[in-house]
Amino acid sequence: MLDGLDRETETDLRILGCELIQAAGILLRLPQVAMATGQVLFQRFFYSKSFIKHSFEIVAMACLNLASKIEESPRRVRDVINVFHHLKQGKGKKSTPLVLDQNYINTKNQVIKAERRVLKELGFCVHVKHPHKIIVMYLQVLECEKNQMLVQIAWNYMNDALRTNVFVRFEPETIACACIYLAARVLQIPLPSKPYWYLVFGATKEDIKEICISTMKLYSREKPNSEQLEKQVEKRKVALEEARLKAKGQNPNGTPALAAIGGFSPASKPSSPREVKVEEKSPNSKLVKETEKRLLFPKIPLNGMKKEDSKVFQNGKNHSRSRSGSCSPSRSPHRHDISYLYTRLMFKID
Repeated sequence: MLDGLDRETETDLRILGCELIQAAGILLRLPQVAMATGQVLFQRFFYSKSFIKHSFEIVAMACLNLASKIEESPRRVRDVINVFHHLKQGKGKKSTPLVLDQNYINTKNQVIKAERRVLKELGFCVHVKHPHKIIVMYLQVLECEKNQMLVQIAWNYMNDALRTNVFVRFEPETIACACIYLAARVLQIPLPSKPYWYLVFGATKEDIKEICISTMKLYSREKPNSEQLEKQVEKRKVALEEARLKAKGQNPNGTPALAAIGGFSPASKPSSPREVKVEEKSPNSKLVKETEKRLLFPKIPLNGMKKEDSKVFQNGKNHSRSRSGSCSPSRSPHRHDISYLYTRLMFKID
């Protein structure tokens, strides 16, 4: 409901997933207890997780594989995937074998990861108390255990109720009383009413009524279409992804979206920063600036000393100059060229 799926679509997905688990369990020759455990785990998982974020078919495979281990009737993951592949092709069509390619390896890894995710989400509390034995025990108390038709119909109602969410909402003793109540009404078998028999087993009239209504609604619903349900889920998934990207300020294709107000255009500036940087780093402009600086501001030694004299004082100590340096303190040719250029610039000598 939080992801935008309506109640009817979610109910159809639950029914379809449980039907897949039941049909696959029959083909895998699993006991009914294992199939019931798988359906209860499926219902529990999707009470805390979304059908949008998790594929119901992958989770159904994982729940059936996990239930087979819990009820000590393990099956290989490859067999589970093969059976679901056969069921997906539909009845009356020619079944094509599953190709062991990269898609099969990816599906197998997804089933294994989904099984771990189910265990983690349920906190490894995977014990399921089934009403199978409770139905027989209650009928023995009511002295109706010899009526095999009553026992079988009550058992069938309980198996059908696995497709609903009653096993998540009610205690198994209450579900057993509701199944016996439905079977007795169908066969028109009177049960004790002074006091009502279900009060002895701790059930209430309101709970039994709600369980019976949820179970009987299954027979008036149309069979869910897996293709239409997958399209609805995919459509809702795309809408949620677009809303998420819009909240982040991105377009559906992943590119950043520019704001309509307060945006900027790089062409609106008088000059591009890249061009300014190129001009500053140009070698010709740098040479011109250095020449102008040398002509206008010639280097004058500090306190009238020459460059050779300034080297004498280092680290506060007076070092003696070599004789060759003290004999002919001639000016450097570089200084001479600069002075000549400076003189020509000042007096405009041709």
